Amino acid sequence: MDYINTIEQFAKACGCTVTYRDDETGILKIENTPDGIHNLILGVAPPVLIIEQYLFSFKADNMDMFKQLLQKNRDMIHGAFVINEEGNKVLFRYTMQLENIDLNEFESALNSLGLMLSEYYHQIIKFSKM
Repeated sequence: MDYINTIEQFAKACGCTVTYRDDETGILKIENTPDGIHNLILGVAPPVLIIEQYLFSFKADNMDMFKQLLQKNRDMIHGAFVINEEGNKVLFRYTMQLENIDLNEFESALNSLGLMLSEYYHQIIKFSKM
């Protein structure tokens, strides 16, 4: 199956604009400004699709912030807050199996991100200033 084309079609069907595509690495970058999605990375890495949205950077470890992010993870239907390998950025990350992926599942992941951003943006802004 041509997964990268399928995922690109799903993104467009969800009202997103594809701003970057690299067939060799399987990376797509999409945007949907009305939903607060900017530079969302889609990594087509069979057998999974990896969705990552950079949210903010932080300068020092803050246990209260980490605790609040983990508590919010429990409320999210799809995806979770994660920290990058360097330990200085918070991202939203969600992975899905590519073999059975359909438009409804893909759209649900994007909607979860949009909902989280709309409900939690005040806290994200606060964390980004720490």
